[in-house]
Amino acid sequence: MDNQRNLLLAVLLSGLLLLGWDVGMRYFYPAPPESEVAETTAATADSPDGATSGTSTSDLGEAAAAEGPVDLATALADPNRVIIDAPRVAGSINLVGARIDDIVLKDYNETTEDGSDPVRLFAPERSEFEHFAEFGFVVGGERMSSRAIWQADGERLTADNPVTLSRTDENGITYRIRLSIDDQYMIAAEQSVENTSENAAIVQPFAYVKRTDINATPGIFIAHTGPTGVFDGTLYDPNYYEDLAEIERDTPAGEASWLGFTDNYWFSALIPGEGETDTVGWRSLGDNLFRADLIYDSVTVPAGGTVTQSTQLFAGAKESVVLDQYEETGITYFGKAISWGWFEWFEKPLLWLLRWLNGLVGNFGVAIILLTVIIRGLMFPIAQKQFSSMAAMKAVQPKMKAIQERYKDDKQQQQQKIMELYKEEKVNPLAGCLPLIIQIPIFFALYKVLYLAIEMRHEEFLYISDLSGPDPANLANLLSLIGINVPGFLMIIFGIGVFAVLLGVTMWLTFKLNPSAMDPMQQQIFNLMPWILMFVMAGFASGLLIYWVTSNILTLAQQTYLYSRHPQLRAAAEKEKAEKAKQKAREDAEKSGT
Repeated sequence: MDNQRNLLLAVLLSGLLLLGWDVGMRYFYPAPPESEVAETTAATADSPDGATSGTSTSDLGEAAAAEGPVDLATALADPNRVIIDAPRVAGSINLVGARIDDIVLKDYNETTEDGSDPVRLFAPERSEFEHFAEFGFVVGGERMSSRAIWQADGERLTADNPVTLSRTDENGITYRIRLSIDDQYMIAAEQSVENTSENAAIVQPFAYVKRTDINATPGIFIAHTGPTGVFDGTLYDPNYYEDLAEIERDTPAGEASWLGFTDNYWFSALIPGEGETDTVGWRSLGDNLFRADLIYDSVTVPAGGTVTQSTQLFAGAKESVVLDQYEETGITYFGKAISWGWFEWFEKPLLWLLRWLNGLVGNFGVAIILLTVIIRGLMFPIAQKQFSSMAAMKAVQPKMKAIQERYKDDKQQQQQKIMELYKEEKVNPLAGCLPLIIQIPIFFALYKVLYLAIEMRHEEFLYISDLSGPDPANLANLLSLIGINVPGFLMIIFGIGVFAVLLGVTMWLTFKLNPSAMDPMQQQIFNLMPWILMFVMAGFASGLLIYWVTSNILTLAQQTYLYSRHPQLRAAAEKEKAEKAKQKAREDAEKSGT
């Protein structure tokens, strides 16, 4: 098999893999059948977001519900708050509504600038990027209002100091929510009801996460963002935010292990405790607002009786190691909140190796380069076999042409004789394709690792301050320094950085190192492909470009070495190229003569 045809196939397959993956997945693996849509009922499904009809606001000691947007700083300055100060999480609990609506992540900053604020995950209702969790109760078919004011038995929630919120209604029923937090990102909520009244009470504990998608990570074909969960031991993520807005409600069948919303690096989710559930799913609330509901079955609390329901809330970073640790505690497939996909079995070892190399050398960019060297080193024996196969194929080409000429009128006999020739000469025409089959999933897996790994976020390399973002050394950024802002539609030209240019150049050199003649169409594709990919890849993560440029450089070195070991390949290729050039010159002369 001709080396150039192999390379052409690799480029085309890589392009199809990058650009056509989503289409293929939707065709071969269509979205699951439309999930069950829960019937609208005042007592259960609609109550956690609807009005508390039939219950006076004064009965629950509430303030009047406010309307319109709120300023974040003003909302967080409200005295009705309990401070959260855990090892990796800070924020506060809003005593109005028993809401956890203020969470920042101590270990991650919004930008790479000095003095940048920490990443804000949760924000109060009606703030610009609202995202919060609420725990509450439906009592007698009516929701305890989100304006209810709770009392706290402490001023600070820490990993060593739980806080209990409580309130008692006019009937003598006391509601409590005991909150505790671990040293990572998990908050445990224990909701209890103590009925000291003379009558039985029907109570439904509930929890939900509500957020806007205005600041959500855009979903792409390799990484799902938006509604995600595990039901009956299967990952469930068929809908993006726009899909949920269209179907309005999504209530999957089966037992829920967890459900919530994912961004590329951040994640909020509810993990049900023991106890039967009534409604578990997502709904669109309109105005770019969405909610993940966890509503338990109604329970009857007799006079003098108590009932308790536990739920966990995860609010933090999608760190593979941390998610896997929670999965080991019994949260089914919690690590799949990261969109590993088909190649998880290969991607996670790659990420482990990257982390280990980073710990060894202290720089993630250098770790990517070392990982590339390791991968190319492991694949070198396969490349040697490919070149040996190509050399063998070149050696038998004269015999193949003789067979083709002799049996040109009998294709079946021709193929039979050629197969006999392969067997006699011990030549495998498909051996040259093996590296292509292996390299494509490796490239795709590494691409996903570099895109999904939060470990690469804000990591520096040379002049690059964030390996998870595009190369900043581009003409658009240079022009911005003198006050010229490049329009978005021109970024495909002005946004090309140094590593994108290196990608185009090194790929062009790998093509030039293969001197075999090609037909005009192949030649045009090979001439244009490096520069097309230079534009296409310019906006990708810098870490991925570092990998690809390093891989191209190693390919150049590898090809140079292997051609030196198999000079007959270069000689045959040069001869073939010269013959085709002469043939083209004759054809051009004939055309000009006519």
